[in-house]
Amino acid sequence: MIPKLHYISQGINAQEHLNNIQAACTSGVELVQLRLKQFDTKTVLETAKKAREITERFQTRLMINDFYKIAREVKADGVHLEQLNSCPKIVRKELASWQIIGSNASTIEECKKLIEKKVDYIELGPFRLNNLKNNSNNALGEKGFSTILSALKSNIPIIATGGITLNDILDVMITGVYGIAVSEEITRNFNSIPKFKEVISGEKVQEQTWKPN
Repeated sequence: MIPKLHYISQGINAQEHLNNIQAACTSGVELVQLRLKQFDTKTVLETAKKAREITERFQTRLMINDFYKIAREVKADGVHLEQLNSCPKIVRKELASWQIIGSNASTIEECKKLIEKKVDYIELGPFRLNNLKNNSNNALGEKGFSTILSALKSNIPIIATGGITLNDILDVMITGVYGIAVSEEITRNFNSIPKFKEVISGEKVQEQTWKPN
């Protein structure tokens, strides 16, 4: 079963990514995605090996962003493919049968294509605007998530992503998503992980869903 809380690593260098992964694992996160952008392959490989050592100690799942050959080499739990990069069907042939594949989508059409390509989960977003990116026309919000999930009618796990904070999580989960992926909010405060897990577990979601108007 795919964990419901994903931590996407952050850091200005490889060691900071590892330090943050260690902190997230210590605080109880269930899945870590090592996301190293603009790093050379050698650095990604060496960092992935160390990340695998950390996550194994805590029995935390490890996903490698994009570098599927490195995911195979370090025996990570799987790979997360960014949109428009490697085709999941091709990558599937390169991985062990137990390794999983996730990918990103922001529209119903993109989700359907990924479902056809047999990914194991879809990261859907962004939930809200990211000041670092020009995606003002793509923020989905609660309404967007609900619309896409209703249209898909699929059992594939949908992981909400994109600037989600503790204040958002209840409203996000009520839309019907399977779980959430968080980066900045957790990096700012790793002690927030137990609270994220508490809300994602479902009790408070059910309570809010059936609250009288």
